[in-house]
Amino acid sequence: MRGFRDRDYLKTMEGYFFCIVGSVHPSDRVIAYLKYVPDPSGKWGRRNKRLRRALRNYTMHDLLETFKFLENHHAEYLYYSPVMGIKMSAVPLSKVLLHFKPEERLSQLAQMEKLDDLQRKVVDLVNLISDESGVPVESFGVTGSVLLDIHQNFSDIDLTVYGAKASKSVKETLKQIYNDPDSPIRRFDEKRIREWCLNKARMYPLTYEEAAKIFEKKWNRGLFRGTAFSIHPVKLEEENDERYGDRIFKPEGLIKIVATVSDASEADFLPSVYKVEDVKVIAGKNVRDISEVVSYEGLYGGLAEEGEKILCYGKLEGVTDRRVGRQYHRVLIGSKEAKGNDYIKPLMG
Repeated sequence: MRGFRDRDYLKTMEGYFFCIVGSVHPSDRVIAYLKYVPDPSGKWGRRNKRLRRALRNYTMHDLLETFKFLENHHAEYLYYSPVMGIKMSAVPLSKVLLHFKPEERLSQLAQMEKLDDLQRKVVDLVNLISDESGVPVESFGVTGSVLLDIHQNFSDIDLTVYGAKASKSVKETLKQIYNDPDSPIRRFDEKRIREWCLNKARMYPLTYEEAAKIFEKKWNRGLFRGTAFSIHPVKLEEENDERYGDRIFKPEGLIKIVATVSDASEADFLPSVYKVEDVKVIAGKNVRDISEVVSYEGLYGGLAEEGEKILCYGKLEGVTDRRVGRQYHRVLIGSKEAKGNDYIKPLMG
């Protein structure tokens, strides 16, 4: 049965729009961040129903601002998770008015006769990637403002692709397409790459050069007929073997490590998971059983392959896996404690 998936959206009674994070949720609520709220002068929406972005940028600072907003207006959307050991935003099932599913919206667009320019590009882009990769159109979806039908002419295209196998095929296909000068699907031009790197260096603890190195790995961002697009792999229900509460996480301070990636098969999903070995602690608690680095910051997804080294600064967590009775440590990127100063940086050699 289809559950709540990463990058689905929820609309609440108050007209708030939340974007779902990951696929592991408590039984009575859905972990999600606040993205849009009603505002008469907002830039998104249709006619007299206008919205503004509550989350301006995908950074910890801006996420915490949405927590403050919810605290002042609807504190029932804030939730202390005894499993994660943190306070987060999560929508109680009783408050869900609508559940927006990207694959359903894409299917609707494909059957509509009258499409605006952006909707037409969405359908054409998916058809083209589907034809080239052999991944059926049904394995794709459209998320973001197009999913909610609040997009404007300046909006980007945000696609989803469902399942590990389909995601891998799309990834390999796009890498090949970028080398075809005749394809309408292109990498960012130099001006856009420069803007992207400057922007990331301003918002994250990265130099311009480090941002550029990360961008080199960003297979899932490009241009289609002049419009920026992104593609986000999302797990299918049968690929997720974890239920909420299977693992308990305990904060143990901040840590900096260098490690070698031993398995990057889940690095393109959210959260991004890098299994690691040969871990050297540079600063922080000197533990010997760090076996994974996990990022909820989408920026750090898919930036290292097996055998490559990474430099990480983040929150050290003790993990108890109740399914197998195992205890170990992991480093988490995207925590309140790190205050936006955490990172994963690919290292040469």
